[in-house]
Amino acid sequence: MITLPLRDDDEENYEDEAKMLLIGETGIDVESFSPLCDGAPELQQYNIRSIESTVVIRQLTSQGLSFQLWPAASTFVTLLDNHRRDPSNSPLTATLSSLKPDGPVSSSSSPSINILELGSGTGVVGIAAAITLSANVTATDLPHVLDNLSFNADANAQAVARFGGKVHVAPLRWGEADDVELLGRDVDLVLASDVVYHDHLYEPLLKTLRLMVTVMRLEGKRLIFLMAHLRRWKKESVFFKKARKVFDVDVIHSDVPQQGSRIGVVVYRFAAKQTNQNGRIVSC
Repeated sequence: MITLPLRDDDEENYEDEAKMLLIGETGIDVESFSPLCDGAPELQQYNIRSIESTVVIRQLTSQGLSFQLWPAASTFVTLLDNHRRDPSNSPLTATLSSLKPDGPVSSSSSPSINILELGSGTGVVGIAAAITLSANVTATDLPHVLDNLSFNADANAQAVARFGGKVHVAPLRWGEADDVELLGRDVDLVLASDVVYHDHLYEPLLKTLRLMVTVMRLEGKRLIFLMAHLRRWKKESVFFKKARKVFDVDVIHSDVPQQGSRIGVVVYRFAAKQTNQNGRIVSC
């Protein structure tokens, strides 16, 4: 794994915010079906080469950030697609192969992995994970986002089922212990993309992750959290500094920056720090 330092002396704003909402620049085939008028739904079709099929996602750009497709999601979908095609050269393999003791997740004889996705938004990452990993995915977001998330899950249900996956949509409010108690059990892996955005949500997200650590530790599991992220502001270092108190954080993939950009999407692996016999956290 690659460990990259988080610099505190970078510019406050890395990119023009409008550029951050562009998709389809990470090597994955994306076709856009333009809206008929301002505010109308826009469909994006992702060509998943490993299954020779497509995932269709509806975004509702007029309704806010949670209803839009972000660059980090496209990167994550590309990694999942490439992992299914060639796991021997995938940065995801080390993590995924460690989740089940009975063999690699790509094996038809091994049990499905259970994935919890945080801040699912349109659901493209969770849907792609269900298809490419034949996984049971619980895609979560705030209640007002769930109608569109459910629409996208239903629109791709046939493809998901054909490859042995499942997608369940559920509300999960960051920082709420009751929500984690309800959804956080029997989870093997947590995923997210572009969730470190609003600084007032850093602590609720971290609280949810800390709660997940506790729940999984009671089950004898170690929380592994894979997060695709496009860094925008210096203030994001606050999130990572706090996260490093609970997690060992490594970079497993980094996109080459697009022309005119200083940065590309980075995929981080957060692994809960181990505890010693006295219950004290130790780094690995």
